[in-house]
Amino acid sequence: MVYRGFFKRIFDLVLSFIALIVFFPLFLALSFMVKVKLGSPVFFTQKRPGLNERIFTMNKFRTMTNEKDDNGELLPDNKRLTGFGKFLRSTSLDELPEFINVIRGDMSIVGPRPQLVKDMVFMTDEQKKRHSVLPGITGWAQVNGRNNISWEEKLSLDLQYVKDISFLKDCKIILMTLAKVFKRDDVVTKGMDTAEDFGDYLLRTGKIDKGEYDEKIKFSKKLLEKNL
Repeated sequence: MVYRGFFKRIFDLVLSFIALIVFFPLFLALSFMVKVKLGSPVFFTQKRPGLNERIFTMNKFRTMTNEKDDNGELLPDNKRLTGFGKFLRSTSLDELPEFINVIRGDMSIVGPRPQLVKDMVFMTDEQKKRHSVLPGITGWAQVNGRNNISWEEKLSLDLQYVKDISFLKDCKIILMTLAKVFKRDDVVTKGMDTAEDFGDYLLRTGKIDKGEYDEKIKFSKKLLEKNL
């Protein structure tokens, strides 16, 4: 409890400052390459639910273009995801700006990954307990399958972590993450360019109907509108 309530935050700050200093030249180089290959802005920002479901702005390097169709709508993700973007994702280099979120206090280095707001609204009350701690750059689910396990397994692993936070476990997860990044394992769901949203998964597998899906998507949009 002492680690969870006090030392974990110190651990986060120390490692984040070290990471930003060590990777600063790489950070600048990637910023330049994203600017040249994908355009502005360099960062991709997105609202995500964090501690106690408070919505914050998460930062990542952009991995997709802003290409639109004839009606001015963004093209599907698989059409906008470039080879360079896939490289950033496969190496997890797109996650580097999240160390800034850790320093701000929005995130931890280790914790349940911050999902989309439209994912959160489909979670059960039990699954939402994952928001009782700061979300992480990496987590127990990420080193145990990441995007190649079911949503139920992923959320169950998040809850396992929440119930058993310790310094040794955080260190273990960080070391396992480095190994995963080196091997480029489980970055995307097999057969998909980007991970499937929770609600889309529930609808596709028949666990909810279209009416419930539409209702919760509308609710997620209202939550985002409140945080503009």
